[in-house]
Amino acid sequence: MKSFMAKTEELERKWYVIDAEGKVLGRLATEVATILSGKNKPTYTPHVDTGDYVIIINAEKIKLTGRKLEQKNYSYHTGYPGGLKQIPYKDLIESKPEKIIELAVKGMLPKSSLGRNMIKKLKVYSGPEHKHEAQMPEIYEF
Repeated sequence: MKSFMAKTEELERKWYVIDAEGKVLGRLATEVATILSGKNKPTYTPHVDTGDYVIIINAEKIKLTGRKLEQKNYSYHTGYPGGLKQIPYKDLIESKPEKIIELAVKGMLPKSSLGRNMIKKLKVYSGPEHKHEAQMPEIYEF
């Protein structure tokens, strides 16, 4: 008996809408990463992007547990000497709430060209509106 290997041209991709209001960041990110990579489908193949598209709305109403809102920082380096920049999550959630979810999900995907293609299927919006009604997305509950 042969093993099943999914082919990119034979895949059917669905669109899902997830409301982030009141959801914990880490638990939401793991569920989204599972959908983007296709691990929730029986046709999962490790070397093929079998995942679906995900639209996240109400990103500014995401919940962080504990004292992460005051203590956690987003760090990046500019590439110059002494160029380490740190932005507290409290400031980041006020200015760019979409970026918090994107970074959490990106950290849970493969660090390869496959992972870079998976993250392109994630659409995050800070408010309750999105512009993907034409794709007829389904509401995803977990």
